[in-house]
Amino acid sequence: MVVRPSGASPRTGVKYPDNMPLFYLALGSNLADRPANLRAAINALPALSAAEGAPLIRVTRESPVYETPPWGVTDQPAFLNMVVEAETDLPPAALLGFLKLLETRLGRQPGLRYGPRLIDLDILFYGDLVLDTPPLVIPHPRLHERAFVLVPLADLAPDLRHPVLGAAVRELLAGVDTAGIRLYNQNSQGAAKK
Repeated sequence: MVVRPSGASPRTGVKYPDNMPLFYLALGSNLADRPANLRAAINALPALSAAEGAPLIRVTRESPVYETPPWGVTDQPAFLNMVVEAETDLPPAALLGFLKLLETRLGRQPGLRYGPRLIDLDILFYGDLVLDTPPLVIPHPRLHERAFVLVPLADLAPDLRHPVLGAAVRELLAGVDTAGIRLYNQNSQGAAKK
């Protein structure tokens, strides 16, 4: 399992435990103020975990934000997608529960699978763990098919190896169609082709 050293958060000054597992989290939004939805989720990760008395989550790196065409159900607005690298003391199932609670608190409503959503948070990798249980599969079972996940993930961890498929993220990315994925430029309220 990949771990990172301890330290204090530059934003909060909170001291984090030693050797917390490293995980990658995909974030997506295609309703309302999409950039604000992504930022609210990232900002809430450490704040909410501390407020709930739960073990801490520390975001260590963020990918750029990409505007991406919808996947699955195509008759809906374009998404903004990104990936964060983070550390946590939560075991995988508890992390999933925490993220689902966070989605709800940020305003996500139940809806159509692959349909529009205010915020979507998916665990991609949790260290080098391979887990297949009814509520949770790690690595994410469809990440190798999804350019909207692989493009921002490759910005953070191009050499990260998928523990089941044995391929690096950059190799998985080379096997998917990235047409329509654009680097999001919030200042111009548009996108620039990557």
